Amino acid sequence: MTPGRLPVGGAWIDRSEPIAFTFDDAAFEGFEGDTLASALLANGVVGGFRSPILGRPRGIFSAGVEEPNAFVEISEPWFDPIVAATTVPLVEGLVARSRAGVGRLPPDPNSVPTPRIAHRFAHVEVLVVGGGTSGRAAAHAASRGGDRVLLVDEHSVADDPPTGNDVMALSNATALGVYDDGYAVVLERSRSRRWSWEVIAGDPQQQGIYPPNGEDVVWHVRAGRVVLATGAFERPIAFAGNDLPGVMLAGAVAGYVERYGVRPGERAAVFATNEWGVAVADVLRGAGVDVVRTIDARSGELVVGTSGHGRLERIVVRTSDDAEETLDVDLLAVSGGWNPNLGLWRTIGGGLRYDDERASFVPDEGPSWLSVTGSAAGDVPSGAPLWFVEGGDDGAKFVDLQRDQTVADIAEAVGGGLRSVEHVKRATYIGTAVDQGRTSGVLAAEIVSRLLGEAAGAQGPSNARPPYTPASYLALAGPTRGDLLDPIRTTQMHPWHVAHGAAFENVGQWKRPWFFPRDAEPMDRAVERECLAVRNAVGAMDASTLGKIEVVGADAPAFLDRMYTNRMSNLAVGSIRYGLMLGLDGMVLDDGVAMRLAEDRYLVTTTTGGAATVLDRFEEWLQTEWPDLRVYCTSVTEQWAVVAINGPRARDVVSATGTDVDVSREAFPFMTFRDGHVAGVPARLARVSFSGELAYELHVPAWHGHEVWEAVMAAGEPFGIEPYGTEAMHVLRAEKGYVIVGQDTDGSVTPHDLGMDWIVNLSKGDFVGRRSLRRADVVRPDRKQLVGLFPADGRTLLPEGAQLVLEDTGEIPMPLAGHVTSSYRSPALGRTFALAMLAGGHEMHGRTVYAPLPEATVPCTVTSSVAYDPEGERRDG
Repeated sequence: MTPGRLPVGGAWIDRSEPIAFTFDDAAFEGFEGDTLASALLANGVVGGFRSPILGRPRGIFSAGVEEPNAFVEISEPWFDPIVAATTVPLVEGLVARSRAGVGRLPPDPNSVPTPRIAHRFAHVEVLVVGGGTSGRAAAHAASRGGDRVLLVDEHSVADDPPTGNDVMALSNATALGVYDDGYAVVLERSRSRRWSWEVIAGDPQQQGIYPPNGEDVVWHVRAGRVVLATGAFERPIAFAGNDLPGVMLAGAVAGYVERYGVRPGERAAVFATNEWGVAVADVLRGAGVDVVRTIDARSGELVVGTSGHGRLERIVVRTSDDAEETLDVDLLAVSGGWNPNLGLWRTIGGGLRYDDERASFVPDEGPSWLSVTGSAAGDVPSGAPLWFVEGGDDGAKFVDLQRDQTVADIAEAVGGGLRSVEHVKRATYIGTAVDQGRTSGVLAAEIVSRLLGEAAGAQGPSNARPPYTPASYLALAGPTRGDLLDPIRTTQMHPWHVAHGAAFENVGQWKRPWFFPRDAEPMDRAVERECLAVRNAVGAMDASTLGKIEVVGADAPAFLDRMYTNRMSNLAVGSIRYGLMLGLDGMVLDDGVAMRLAEDRYLVTTTTGGAATVLDRFEEWLQTEWPDLRVYCTSVTEQWAVVAINGPRARDVVSATGTDVDVSREAFPFMTFRDGHVAGVPARLARVSFSGELAYELHVPAWHGHEVWEAVMAAGEPFGIEPYGTEAMHVLRAEKGYVIVGQDTDGSVTPHDLGMDWIVNLSKGDFVGRRSLRRADVVRPDRKQLVGLFPADGRTLLPEGAQLVLEDTGEIPMPLAGHVTSSYRSPALGRTFALAMLAGGHEMHGRTVYAPLPEATVPCTVTSSVAYDPEGERRDG
């Protein structure tokens, strides 16, 4: 028998199932049903922990989630960087190490075992949080009324669990948060004993919903009513030396005796302000503990000091006649009263009021669908209010054990002029640790009130925030991680790209070909080859990822006039117009083209990453500002596959692919589209170019995308066609000065800054962002404006993001004049070049600016943003 284990008793343990575990490299043994804390106490380990700031010896203080001292790292059989030992279930092979308030991540996250996580959903009339007497009564009452009931409790053992076809009860399950209208998130840990295997409301669809062993479950619960039966936390008392190992909450001491058959000490004293705390002395005597003194604060007796080497050995008691006595004890059970556990209640907006009889805060008004019962509602023992023991060294009276904050620290904050508990919290960090002030919050509030000369309850405790107890990102993410973290979207041509060795980059949620290396050639070489193919012959690009939205309705022309800076209502059917969208602040938000399909129908394109934002923006304005407009917007991005054919031989390739559309220069001018067939497939052909070369876009139904792509590549082979990726596209568009929203803009750029005044039609009427274009700051001549840059050494590639200065002073700091937004090697130009945003840049052409880099300062000549074919002669072939 281990030194702290009683020979009999322990309602929650199974003595027939011994369990071996390791703590701080020492081997120990406990029983099935133990927590790590109870097993340590059973083995005589009361201390063994350190405070995080002062490094003081600390021991197990409580028996639940309120624990402020005993934190450990679990490395086997799962990993947790820091968790209270009082909440860790003992399992075979458990390996734990003490941690001083701060966890650490492993060097290789993939090397640690992690539980499987499932997410489940439950819809019930009543959710009861807490499986004590009051919680079970609430669940029984709701079930008798015909309601479907879900009861959750954080403990792994249940007394008299509710049963019935309409009741499901989860043990070892913690309600992390309760949110609007009865939505709750519950984390059920896999090391649980389930109380019921019933079918919810007799629905056979619900059978077998429990996961296999080893899988944690996050439950998303929708409930008509939520009942909080969350109990109460015992309150400590701040007295000198109250942090020594061996000083414990009285309720925890009784719990260890009765639930786990553990005797936390041999020679004890009890220090209490209430009858319940005083009664713990009888529990200890029944466990064979020598109780040398019951110190009842109501009679004027107080503990004023402690001493010991690494753990409690003596206490100093001040009697009612101010005499002092020293008692030899190794355990002090403290009860300063009870605080209803209202963390979940307060996070959803429930109020508090102070109850003088119970010396605690109880629930006040709250949401109509949320109620509180039992000790959480204030049904706690009455007692004398005692927050701290006056006299002596306030710097030794600990209020927040996890933050090492004392009465003296609170007094210093108040002495500095702070009056609000919330401000004191931020000055001292009381209540901001893992336990979120469960043992310190009320104590701190009342000490502040006392120091300010205010009545008890003048200020409530600071608020905790969800989650109620720490939850890993792994649990919250559940299966939505790795490849499932975000949807991976691929085009119909993706298998062809993979088969031909494409390297991919993530653009939004899409996998887009970045470049197509041949024979393991480096990226620079592949991009150069692809760029030259487009400039000298022909290239094909998969442009299917561009956002596509159909805007339909009698008021579609007027609506698009309001959303874009230029006029779309006078666009002829069969024509295309480039458009720019602004935010309310007048800054560039997105760009794309609009095709007018009919008098009441447009197809507008967006940037790949901006498709969802633009559609959301359209719907927001239609639904909130202009609900009278007869307009409907539909995303059709995935309904169309798009092949962009660019280069001097593009017309030849389209013809060779086979089409019934006249693609001649005269019959098919730039910025128009034609409906017809390509490669025997219904298609829409568009004369749009993002390279500055002769270009056609082939829009075909998505299910034909792969076959049309292959037909284009086969037809283009005699003309030297090359597939090209996004990197070559970037080089080609930058040579022409075409901006990419989000790369060359950053939310602070106007059309004028881009040299695009021509696209802003102020005469057409109002549009989103129009008013902001008149702000004084927007028309400043020294705003950053888009320019081109030629480094003096045409081999030097400027890093994107490099800062620009007007003078090479060599001294830091330097006044900054701008920054590089895009930078590439151009095989067509035979040199490097860049785009940049430069203060007053439109008037700076021909001037020299400097890019200070770690290795050298690079002089650059400011040029027009259009570096290649400024006259646009190549566009029509």
